[in-house]
Amino acid sequence: MSADVDTPVDTPAAARSGRTTAGSLGGSLIVSIGLGYLLTVACQRLLPPQEYAVFVTFWGLVMGLGSTLSPLEQELSRQSAVAALDGGKAGRPALRAVAVGVFVAAAFSLALLIPPVNEKLFHGQWSLAVIVLAGGVAFACQFGTRGLLIGQHKVKAFSLLVIAEPAVRALILGVLFVSVAYNVVSLAIAVAAGSFAWLLFARPARQLVDFRVEGDGWGVTTRRMSMLLVGAALTAAVITGYPALVGLLAPGGDGDRVGALFAALVIARLPLTLIGPVQSLAVPFVVRLSVTPEGRHRLRRVLALGAAASLVLAALGALVGLWLGPWAVRFVSGPGYDIDGWSVAGLVWSSVLLVPMQLLTAVLVARTQAKLVLATWAIVTGTASLVLLFLPGDTVFRAVVALAVAPTLGLAVVLAFVLRRAPEPVESEADAA
Repeated sequence: MSADVDTPVDTPAAARSGRTTAGSLGGSLIVSIGLGYLLTVACQRLLPPQEYAVFVTFWGLVMGLGSTLSPLEQELSRQSAVAALDGGKAGRPALRAVAVGVFVAAAFSLALLIPPVNEKLFHGQWSLAVIVLAGGVAFACQFGTRGLLIGQHKVKAFSLLVIAEPAVRALILGVLFVSVAYNVVSLAIAVAAGSFAWLLFARPARQLVDFRVEGDGWGVTTRRMSMLLVGAALTAAVITGYPALVGLLAPGGDGDRVGALFAALVIARLPLTLIGPVQSLAVPFVVRLSVTPEGRHRLRRVLALGAAASLVLAALGALVGLWLGPWAVRFVSGPGYDIDGWSVAGLVWSSVLLVPMQLLTAVLVARTQAKLVLATWAIVTGTASLVLLFLPGDTVFRAVVALAVAPTLGLAVVLAFVLRRAPEPVESEADAA
């Protein structure tokens, strides 16, 4: 049986198929990232800094919630792929996993309707909390749909869905711009509308689920998904959802400066949009090197040198940000976005260090050390939260310092985790099982 499955992998046709799949997925990812980045810059141009501060808080909440729910895609792709090996389809556990995601999205969004929380984040604009609710629930369904498609190797449909999400947002944004009907709420609706792109692929996704197939019950599914979602939420809090974390924990005030800070944050975070595919490549690389003692020694050396190089690169980036940062923000976002050079320097420093941090956590994933991944991001998020709450100074100062200190500490922690002696080679664990 295994010979029949494995043999075609080495054929030229299989190699071409693999390259086609990688090219299709890579192309759709690049288009999606480009459209998403253009959308955020367009909103900076359309809104004054104070209103943009509210909008980007909403953006951070929706996209942070989306990042939190993204493990649904991984889980359903796993279930779908396992079922496909036996010639079947994903069953009820896939629907249960999506239901857990919908519940988490709804519970989180309803908390935004609590008056003190809503006032802190949205200045009393209740409609934004309702839009987060709609977008979050739709995100759970969207990631479930994506997981089913890619798990059954429906690459074309998956790639089209990846592009459709930002394309829907861009289309509605264009209509709003032409009709001069844009404001914080209408732009928020455009953002949330992209989460409903899964409806265009609901029919083919439905054909990949068999409701008669039993599997893991609610208890097992809920525990597994809870652990995955908590880890993703901790990561999102200091990456995608950081503006919302600042809005919730920092003292507030001076909306123009905060809006300019968030505009600079979007620009400084550009390198992080490319890290996902690199993480996926890092895991098999670590697995291969972890087989032998020589490979593990080489891996530790590569990781130590990489971390040192990232510190140097972060310092150089901070110097460039200090010098050119204010001009770059005004050039991209508009003359109303005025920011200090030191603020951009801090944002660039943190953005560069988050890249090796995420790659190092991929090493822990390859070693099946999920608890250490959770511990790493808990330390980063906790440090950022404490700085935002207790450091003297205004919102901009606290936000920049928190975002500079937390990843620096996180890099030290995760580097210590990965440089210590690995538990056992990955293959040895498989053999033992």
